[in-house]
Amino acid sequence: MSASDGRGVGRGWESAATSTRERESVRAPLRERDLSQASIGELITAITRDTSTLVRQEIQLAKAELRQEMGTAARVAGMFAGAVLGGLMVLLFLSYAAWWGLANVLDEGLSALVVAVAWALIAASLVAVARRKAKTLRPLPQTTESVRRTPAAVRGRAHRESGGRR
Repeated sequence: MSASDGRGVGRGWESAATSTRERESVRAPLRERDLSQASIGELITAITRDTSTLVRQEIQLAKAELRQEMGTAARVAGMFAGAVLGGLMVLLFLSYAAWWGLANVLDEGLSALVVAVAWALIAASLVAVARRKAKTLRPLPQTTESVRRTPAAVRGRAHRESGGRR
């Protein structure tokens, strides 16, 4: 580096008085040198470089873990879908069995109607319970409260509104 290229201005790294060993120690990574000899700029540069490397590596690790977990989650979802299908088939054949069993006692049309009404009552009761539970849902209560308070906190009112308590 020379003073004319603008990169070494004021440092004199290439001056005749600077030995080769001193130049190599300046260029060597801080990990291989004594940190007490490094300048503040070199330390900040090293910290920035190391932090950037760490963040990049953590992101790569997170991506790899996410790919692996998504594959596992997809297989598990497929297994649950198969179980649901199996359960539906069981209900279907149990309904047919009930229909045929009642057909020995009642007319076939009437026995089919009895099975259908039974399923309608089961479905109606499930809908009623689900609606009652849905009314009690409070989606993301802590997040909603936090978002509600954010504008006041930005304006500095959160501390005063809570009576000095946080």
